[in-house]
Amino acid sequence: NSTLKILLNVAWMLLVGWEIALVHLVHAVILAITIIGLPFAKQHLKLIVLALFPFGRDFQPIT
Repeated sequence: NSTLKILLNVAWMLLVGWEIALVHLVHAVILAITIIGLPFAKQHLKLIVLALFPFGRDFQPIT
């Protein structure tokens, strides 16, 4: 099961994950220019890891 997740994560990262991560990075840099955008930039930086390696991750709702 974990081997499949690793293989899927590597394939995802090589095919499309790096593009999505790059978009998140660019948006984080743009948002970090303003004080108001800093919290949103921080969230974009967190999403980079998820964009690169999505398989095997769980989402926790914030209540």
